[in-house]
Amino acid sequence: MASATREQAGGAHGAAVFRALDGEIERMRGDSGGRTPRVLDVGGGSGTWAVPLASAGCAVTVVDTSPNALATLSRRAGEAGVTDRVTPINGDVDTLAEVAPAGGADLVLGHGLLEVVDDPGAVLRALAEATAPGGVVSVLTVGRYGAFIGRVAAGRLAEARAVLTDPDGRDGPDDRLVRRFDASYLRSLVAATALLDIGTLQGDGTLEAWLPGPGPDGEAAGRDERDELDALASTVPSLAEVAPRLHLLARRR
Repeated sequence: MASATREQAGGAHGAAVFRALDGEIERMRGDSGGRTPRVLDVGGGSGTWAVPLASAGCAVTVVDTSPNALATLSRRAGEAGVTDRVTPINGDVDTLAEVAPAGGADLVLGHGLLEVVDDPGAVLRALAEATAPGGVVSVLTVGRYGAFIGRVAAGRLAEARAVLTDPDGRDGPDDRLVRRFDASYLRSLVAATALLDIGTLQGDGTLEAWLPGPGPDGEAAGRDERDELDALASTVPSLAEVAPRLHLLARRR
């Protein structure tokens, strides 16, 4: 069966991530006797993750530095009928404690965040501190080896070599990202927080380099089959390492 939150997001990429988040939301509801899950989406921008999670019944706070992105979030939340479950806040991860109470969220998202900040370790610790004991931090970031394979497949061999050999996995001086990650790097960041235990470390979009796009919206059956296979492949560690994105779920002690 397709993930409920993925369906609400329009069947976008991220099948493995949405499936994992669905499982966490259901666990939270069961553990709390049905209480509304509290989600904090840091750097959530225009609501790619926040609106589907609010549609799934969560109360979502989005912290982002861009007023334009937050305006788009508010518009999308209104169109989805979840304005009452989405709270936009103009703020920065460096001062997260000023806008998000410590231990105040059951699920904290840092998607597309660690690859662009100056100190990913400090940011991950801030995300952990905002998470309630027993809650979960979800990190989605760009994979080094998936980027390498993507550039090889595109014939951009000089960039591929740079991604593989640069200490931060960058493809050159004009790279818009500060760094790319492999699984070992993510594990070391989690261990350094001394606050989190890894529950899941998987790939996302594992099949993107090998399969064509899912096709028109009318081909839902084929899209679901592809996404099911992608989610399955993403849980295999050796395949997850070559996915374009890595997804981490870590539980707060």
